[in-house]
Amino acid sequence: MVSTQIAHHREAAEIYEGEAICSQKSRLLLDEILLPRGLLPLDNIVEMGYNRTSGFVWLKQKHKKEHRFNAIGRTVSYDTEVTAFVEEHRMWRVTGVKTKELFLWVTISEIFVDDPSCSKISFANSSGISRSFPLSAFCIQDEEQQQHNTTTTKTAVQKR
Repeated sequence: MVSTQIAHHREAAEIYEGEAICSQKSRLLLDEILLPRGLLPLDNIVEMGYNRTSGFVWLKQKHKKEHRFNAIGRTVSYDTEVTAFVEEHRMWRVTGVKTKELFLWVTISEIFVDDPSCSKISFANSSGISRSFPLSAFCIQDEEQQQHNTTTTKTAVQKR
């Protein structure tokens, strides 16, 4: 099913191959749609495609990956193929992403930021049940360090 969807959107898509360029392009995509860079912490990405006309994106990685977001205490599983339709502040019809709730894996079908000023990101499943978390929980380490350094510098300047 997923590979069929990729084939359907492939013709008009920008397609990248290779781990370095795919990692870079996936982060640029998240920047473009105004979602945190750490949202898709994938490894060994072998292909990334983005059909700007339809908004369809896919990422293929060599192996499934589980990632623990320590700031929110959640484990997320990323399949070898992750797909979604994207627009500003939103990914929908997401495939290949699951989160562990208690002892069950729950499929994520939508990721969105309703109000950027509240700094919350929401994850919903296909039945419409959603959970919200701080955007900062999905920043990558470099961004967190920059934010910390900026805050520290501002505090030091204010104390002088």
